[in-house]
Amino acid sequence: MLKIPLLTFVALLAFAGNSVLCRLALNDNVIDAASFTSIRLFSGILFLLFLVAISTRKRIDVKTGSWLSAFWLFLYALTFSYAYITLDTGTGALILFGTVQVTMIVFGFLKGQKLLLVEWIGLSIAFLGLIILLLPGASAPSFTGFVLMVLSGIGWGFYTLAGKGSKTPLVDTANNFLRTLPFIIAFIALMIFLAPDNFQLSNQGILLAIISGAVTSGLGYAIWYTALSGLSGTQASIVQLAVPIIAAFGGVIFSKEVITQQLISSSVLVLGGVLIVIVGKKYLEKLNDTKLNKE
Repeated sequence: MLKIPLLTFVALLAFAGNSVLCRLALNDNVIDAASFTSIRLFSGILFLLFLVAISTRKRIDVKTGSWLSAFWLFLYALTFSYAYITLDTGTGALILFGTVQVTMIVFGFLKGQKLLLVEWIGLSIAFLGLIILLLPGASAPSFTGFVLMVLSGIGWGFYTLAGKGSKTPLVDTANNFLRTLPFIIAFIALMIFLAPDNFQLSNQGILLAIISGAVTSGLGYAIWYTALSGLSGTQASIVQLAVPIIAAFGGVIFSKEVITQQLISSSVLVLGGVLIVIVGKKYLEKLNDTKLNKE
């Protein structure tokens, strides 16, 4: 019973960890965005292939997987890195998962999915928390960073939707990462041609990119794919609203940002709204089942 909630929580920590690691690397100028993205994805490829090998004891079938999912994954990772050049940790995560939320809800509506009243209430409370986080006092995002993170959120939203029906999450995640390799090679070649002087590497930057790729991305996404099997599309989109708050606290811990009343109030509302959505929906479903059984 606790498997899906636990996996979901671990995945959310991984998503927030990506924001913290990327911001630490790019804010301290220990690595450039192109190199961070490439090393992150390549590390994810190697680590996931290793996980597949030890868990299935079979070679990965390169004919499986989705090129479209790989494209969404690459778009997410690339724009994510460049956005964090100018965005703060919490602000970037807020824009990212706010966009993911909108992307998945709009997709659900187009597919005929309706929200229950309790879900609307929880969603409204969560959004109120996000609005409070953006009130004067929070760092205002740059326009370029905002646009890039919106694109990243769209990419992650469609990548998440593509993984909803996965029967073999670890293998599918490994295949998707593997298929980003041509995108990585093409992008690095383009950057070498257009801006060869923009590359910047250091041991610290490489280490942060490897951790982001292998642990908080590769392993984190495999866990998320597994968790998706027990979540509805709406639940998956709304529960991710907790990530900006977790990331903001990560920024406090690792970047020595100040904890404010504004952040605390926003956290209570966002996490409370998510809780209402998940618990309220399950309660209503249980109540309806009970009524049907009595009839």
